Amino acid sequence: MDFLGRVRHLLFSCVLINGILVTFQAKEEVLLDMKATGGELGWLTWSPNQGDRSGWEVTQRTLNGSQFYTYSICNVEEREQDNWLRTTFIQRRPSVSQVFVELQFIVRDCNSFDGASLTCKETFNLYSSDADADVGTAFRKGQFRKVATVAPDEITKKNDMRINTETKVVQSLSQKGFYLAFQDIGACIALLSVRVYYKACPATTKSLASFPETVAGGLNQQLKKVSGKCVDNAYSEDLPHIYCTAEGEWVVPVGQCQCDAGFEEVEDACQECQPGFFKAEASRDKCEPCPANTQSQDSRSLFCVCMDGFYRALTDPVTGPCSGLPSAPRGLVATPNSLTPGKLLLSWQPPEDTGGRSDITYSVECHRWEGSQHLPCGEKIRYDPANTGLLDTKVSVSELDPYLNYTFTVEVHSGVSMFPSQPMPHSFKPQSSATLNTSLHYTDPPKITSMRLVERDSTSLSLSWDVFPRPRVQSQPIRYELAYRKKDNKIDVTTYVVLKLEKNSVQISDLSPGTAYLVKVQALGDDGNQGVSSLEEQFETLSEGQLNKTAVILAGVVAGVVTLLILIVIVFLHRRNRNTHTRQGPEDTYFSSPEQLKPLKTYVDPHTYEDPNVAVLKFATEIHPSHISKQKVIGAGEFGEVYRGSLKAPGKKEVAVAIKTLKPGYTEKQRQDFLSEASIMGQFSHQNIIRLEGVVTKFKHAMIVTEFMENGALDRYLRDHDGEFSSHQLVGMLRGIAAGMKYLSEMSYVHRDLAARNILVNTALECKVSDFGLSRVLEDEPEGTYTTSGGKIPIRWTAPEAIAYRKFTSASDVWSFGIVMWEVMAFGERPYWDMSNHEVMKAINEAFRLPAPMDCPSAVYQLMLQCWLQDRAKRPRFGDIVSLLDKLLRSPDSLKTIADFDPRVSIRLPSTSGSDGSPFRSVSEWLESIKMSQYSENFTRAGVVTMDQVLQMKNEDIKNIGVRLPGHLKRIAYSILGLKDQTSTLSVFAV
Repeated sequence: MDFLGRVRHLLFSCVLINGILVTFQAKEEVLLDMKATGGELGWLTWSPNQGDRSGWEVTQRTLNGSQFYTYSICNVEEREQDNWLRTTFIQRRPSVSQVFVELQFIVRDCNSFDGASLTCKETFNLYSSDADADVGTAFRKGQFRKVATVAPDEITKKNDMRINTETKVVQSLSQKGFYLAFQDIGACIALLSVRVYYKACPATTKSLASFPETVAGGLNQQLKKVSGKCVDNAYSEDLPHIYCTAEGEWVVPVGQCQCDAGFEEVEDACQECQPGFFKAEASRDKCEPCPANTQSQDSRSLFCVCMDGFYRALTDPVTGPCSGLPSAPRGLVATPNSLTPGKLLLSWQPPEDTGGRSDITYSVECHRWEGSQHLPCGEKIRYDPANTGLLDTKVSVSELDPYLNYTFTVEVHSGVSMFPSQPMPHSFKPQSSATLNTSLHYTDPPKITSMRLVERDSTSLSLSWDVFPRPRVQSQPIRYELAYRKKDNKIDVTTYVVLKLEKNSVQISDLSPGTAYLVKVQALGDDGNQGVSSLEEQFETLSEGQLNKTAVILAGVVAGVVTLLILIVIVFLHRRNRNTHTRQGPEDTYFSSPEQLKPLKTYVDPHTYEDPNVAVLKFATEIHPSHISKQKVIGAGEFGEVYRGSLKAPGKKEVAVAIKTLKPGYTEKQRQDFLSEASIMGQFSHQNIIRLEGVVTKFKHAMIVTEFMENGALDRYLRDHDGEFSSHQLVGMLRGIAAGMKYLSEMSYVHRDLAARNILVNTALECKVSDFGLSRVLEDEPEGTYTTSGGKIPIRWTAPEAIAYRKFTSASDVWSFGIVMWEVMAFGERPYWDMSNHEVMKAINEAFRLPAPMDCPSAVYQLMLQCWLQDRAKRPRFGDIVSLLDKLLRSPDSLKTIADFDPRVSIRLPSTSGSDGSPFRSVSEWLESIKMSQYSENFTRAGVVTMDQVLQMKNEDIKNIGVRLPGHLKRIAYSILGLKDQTSTLSVFAV
């Protein structure tokens, strides 16, 4: 038996062993299986000299009643072999662009053939060809493209048969079907098995979202994004999706679904809450048992209702327990104040039953008895600390009338006191108030507390005095006895004139001019008893000369007041005129002097408040959530998601807004940090600073609501519109940013994170500064800084002194503005490209500065370099920057002079090298390195498939393949220029 016959014999005995070795974990869909066909394969064989040799031969065997076929060839002694074996037409599913070809074969060792070692080969080739229809027996090898050279891992030596298994990948399938072909070039081969299959991710349910079976992507699409849908009774704000790998495995689920309110997750499904349980909102949480004093008799309950006689306050969460009405306070007593007439202390004990609540307060109500009338005490009664909202079980009551009866009622309140009292079990009905009747009796007349002169002339004195306690309007009038006499040094003779009065004032007439009188007053009781007399006080009538002198003085005072008013008006007008002439316009200076006027308003750091919530309420407007409508998620911040929505405040028209939310499960510190940004924004009012509409703080979900900027972040917007704006438009954007920063610096405020990603753009291309999360206030001194011992720093945008010493000033913001200028003129390019942070810091310290972007005006680049001066004192101020940009905008010709541009530096190309220094292996790799991979298909369709062809392209060639945007056209053209320069290097420091 020859070698080929022995191979066929041994193959037949090895098939079973080899058949159990192959296993697959991913789901595989087989398109062709040579072993499982069981009949004539009908594969086409072809050789250039069909008459000499037939090429590949097919052998049929029977195994366990099934037909088994193999193909073999062994023309090792003949030169220039070119023997082809082509499969039948293999149908392709529309979504399959890549298939796997598993081969089992035997290759004979060439050394085992005598005299044939020079012509013998130990490999064969695998080819493929796309086709829209079966071409039958027509065969043209020019239509096939090579997939791989197949080489054995183990070579068969004589009787020692070794079966090899190799899997190759056929990619870029796009037509209705395809053929596979095997080319022999002079080897001794036996092809045992050919199995063609593709991989798919099986249909699955993950995180309450179902995903369909999905064909795995090819090598050019390692991860295929697949959208799913939530299972029944589940919800997700974002469409859930997952990724299918090229190996047919699901990875990285995104956008978890949550069971609706009233449902809980049970084994990848949402099951309704059972009676006695509830779930208030959509979440991944389980249903909870009903809280105290509540019940739920139905399934799918969103909350549990209160039992009879129990209630929830309006501010109580619907998920909380219910509580009953409090009982009445106990032991109400009144204790008079022995030192202060007309004052007493009310005290009581708390209620025995608070109804299960802790928000207990008390109120006091007073009534007085006048005969048979029961009247309110009125506003003249004083309570300390108050008569409502009392937390303590006592209150001081003063300004009470003597000899009157009073009724005091103390009522207990809680959050549910507004609800009517309902019968409780065992017919118990709580009472919420306690009543006390009391009166104040005084046996002594009131005391005179003070006496004063009301008016006087040469013959009369008008006097009045106060008494304690004060008489009430409804009480009996107090009678007084007044005695006065001339002041006389003769103590042994004292004569008083006594007057009986029924009011606390008197006019004494018929007195002598220029004479001193001593006066005293005492009150009289109802029984005629006299009270304590006041001390004698001296009052003097006017003399005739004093009357004339008084008139002269009064006239002089009037004249002086008129003169003073005239002088004030003259000084005011003079100062206003001087300020008008000396005010300096923004265009009158380039670098201003350090002495500048402070703004009228200065920023207040909310972190200085002991309670950050106070700062929020002071600087931000509270918005009710019902006035806000969320529409679409547009991003995610540090604390939660960001929505586009609308705000419809009462009496105002509806406006579009951006809504920042606080993610569930936050800590109190996270909430305070979240709202601190609103406390900062609320202090600013400028057209180039993002406007705060308000906040939501008094409800469960905290929110910050700002104006909506339609075009989003500046860096992304510029990247999406690369090359579409003129230099004049870009400078206009920079002018707006500089104006906003000038306003902030005049507020004594430093931003610390100024970057294009933190600038927002509206439809009018108006730029506004945003994101105040890293911001801090400057101190009052001119060199004021914010110094921190830690925290993240955006290295690429931060001044060297801020990186080295954590020293942040408006000058460090100016450095950051220079980087923003570079980002804008480079249409959103990443500063310092792919350099690491360490490389960036080292380069800056070695005096490297970013080169001019492509087509950047020279004047703009020179301003960037001024912003990047090492000495911060020499950098321009934002007022200077605004003035210079205004000049450039007013003189468009000043923007025509373009700064020098070096593509080797600006595009960061390593000549014709990849990231590892070796030549680019493909056009797609080169395009990806310059971030222009979206044009890969354009180059392929144009037949530009090698780097040599790329180097021959001119601007017209680039346009002809479909590159139209000016910015993209320049990027590709400058990249080719850099590729041609063989001296270019990867490191920017060599330039």
